[in-house]
Amino acid sequence: MKNIDSKGHVTGKSVYLDDIPVRQNTLHAVVFDATVAHAKIKSLDVSGAEELPGVVRIITYKDIPGENQIGGIIPDETLLAEDEVFFQGEPIAVVVAENEAIAREARRKIKVNYEELEVITNPREAAAKGQLLLPPRTFAMGNPEKHWDNCRYVFEGSTEIGGQEHLYIETQGAYCFPLENGNMMVYSSTQSPTAVQRAIAKVLGKSMHNIQVDVTRLGGAFGGKEDQATVWACLTALASYHVHKPVKLVLSRHDDLRMTGKRHPYSSDFKIGLSEDLKILAYDVTYYQNGGAVNDLSPAISDRTLFHTTNSYFIPNVKAHIFSCKTNLPPNTAFRGFGGPQGMFTIESAIAKAASELGILPSVIQKKNLLKENDLFYYGQKAKQVNITKSWNTAYREFNISQKQKEIETFNKEHKLVKKGMALMPITFGISFTATFLNQASALVHVYTDGSVGVSTGAIEMGQGVNTKMIQVAAKIFGIDTTRIKMESTNTTRVSNTTPTAASAGADLNGQALLVACKAILQRLKKVAADQIGTNTREIEFKDERVFSAGKATNISWDDLVAKAYMQRIKLSETGYYSTPEIYFDNEKGQGHPFAYHVYGTAVITTKVDCLRGTYEMEDVQIIHDFGKSMNPIIDTGQVEGAVVQGIGYVTMEELAYDKSGRLLSNSLSTYKVPDIYSIPKVLVVKPLKAAGHKLAILKSKAVGEPPLMYGLGAYFAIRNAVRAFNPDFDAFDAPITPEKVLMGLYRKKK
Repeated sequence: MKNIDSKGHVTGKSVYLDDIPVRQNTLHAVVFDATVAHAKIKSLDVSGAEELPGVVRIITYKDIPGENQIGGIIPDETLLAEDEVFFQGEPIAVVVAENEAIAREARRKIKVNYEELEVITNPREAAAKGQLLLPPRTFAMGNPEKHWDNCRYVFEGSTEIGGQEHLYIETQGAYCFPLENGNMMVYSSTQSPTAVQRAIAKVLGKSMHNIQVDVTRLGGAFGGKEDQATVWACLTALASYHVHKPVKLVLSRHDDLRMTGKRHPYSSDFKIGLSEDLKILAYDVTYYQNGGAVNDLSPAISDRTLFHTTNSYFIPNVKAHIFSCKTNLPPNTAFRGFGGPQGMFTIESAIAKAASELGILPSVIQKKNLLKENDLFYYGQKAKQVNITKSWNTAYREFNISQKQKEIETFNKEHKLVKKGMALMPITFGISFTATFLNQASALVHVYTDGSVGVSTGAIEMGQGVNTKMIQVAAKIFGIDTTRIKMESTNTTRVSNTTPTAASAGADLNGQALLVACKAILQRLKKVAADQIGTNTREIEFKDERVFSAGKATNISWDDLVAKAYMQRIKLSETGYYSTPEIYFDNEKGQGHPFAYHVYGTAVITTKVDCLRGTYEMEDVQIIHDFGKSMNPIIDTGQVEGAVVQGIGYVTMEELAYDKSGRLLSNSLSTYKVPDIYSIPKVLVVKPLKAAGHKLAILKSKAVGEPPLMYGLGAYFAIRNAVRAFNPDFDAFDAPITPEKVLMGLYRKKK
């Protein structure tokens, strides 16, 4: 089945937040934000803005009727700054005017007087000064300290991996209007409708049932709208509450870049010990996570880093520590992979360091240590249905990796100023929210008397095709054509207490809830059909829009059956609820079974570096990916292709830069580069691994949103290997590996 939104997207008919027809008397809001990264607010003068014709109201924290607090996990984030600002871009006031142009002009007339304070942007500096967002965390198994003496080889090193801008096509925004009896309708570009609903209720001093949040689709999110959409929805609702009119707030691209948090940069130290036969016996790692000014989702992201510390390898003695560091940057937040890439980059760097020192290929160490069935992840979960070795071996066979390596060695010998490099990137990624309580979902299904079906779930469509998959689930259960099924917008009145569409769990959780609802209706319809035919329900099945009995088609159509059921007063609506079984985690012990299952795969990436200019090309990316039993190969393959390119951008060209004052330097698309058609791999091949699906994956079709991004990390190591072929002294682990860094690395010698 093709993505149901494809035609609407390419013809421009798909409706996003900024396409919603505005109501009469709609006002427009613009946010006035801090221009310094850390300061006391000595005075705020809005009189010049208020005097501008067309300005309706200027709103500050003093106008908040409820709580000035929107922190999701930890209550440490004010909606509007009070006496102190902690990052450039922090909202201080909201200008509400007759149109956006007037609001922007008024914003320029607001005057603020600051007493500037110390600014910290480096996480190691923050940790040294005790500036932490939450207490340090440690996960461990075994005891590395007791095993260093047993290791034949021990290597130490450090890594740096930068942040990443989400650069969703649709910027942050919300549209709100008051309803009768003090209720409010909010259209929000969010991955988390319930989080928005809860925060607005808190800010306005209302109950959640007074706030209705509706989402049709997002123009991309990548995690950037899981928590950070909340502030803009709250500001819009606050403005609408005060002016008693509809209010719309949509950030410009520059405002969005300046005000929103990114993927967390990490600075890390590692120590790795290997046996004579290259088994990894011990691994100790310390992460310094740059969290920004407030917690946002940093606690959960730090957990995910710890969970993916060992990537695809079994290591008997592991200790991983993480410091979530408080800096004067916009609060960093969720991004595809959610802390996993930072952890995986560090272990792959440790293996690359060991291989360089030993004069062998990293793949030798990688293969020696791949997970096997019933191995323990160091956080206590037993590895089951492990497909990592199978994907590795399949990649070697399908892509002739041994031959490719020989060809690269020959090429490098014959070319002085152009070098090639290759890297293998195995991935093992856990599927579930690491906060166990989030692993739940609900769905609502209506079968109408004409046989058409309406489906509401908590899933947010943001380009990943989740609505298409939901339609496939309902169509499969009812045995009807997909055109009969309509996906409703995600609405907190129809489906309450929604879990964010994140963690690659949207299709699994909401699909399973939908499955429960559809099957309940199905059983009632089967009884109607069985009674009419004079048989038992076990003999009845639905397919091709017809009732079958004992495998044979009857003269009862789907339409006939639904009409008959209605006349018999049979319930044709149902809610479904699902919570992932078997998962749990003890945060105090750092042990448990946090994931429903894991996704596995192996990528081989080949690059070519111009050793005179420092430029490089992605020659080919070839992937064996564990889809399980994919229910939609077109959508799933597209997700892998998009994710790996985003991952390549992350570790190559996407350099996020702030100066020491906390000002964003990469503040436009002229200074922040993402992969375009000229920088993607010349060859990109994705082949499915022949493997059984998992029972906890929807219809045994494994989650596919986040895991493939980690394949892109291999681009860093492929480029690094090419540089080392020219200059063996190059030994840094500093991503992104921009052409500037490559050029310097090509000619830098060890001191």
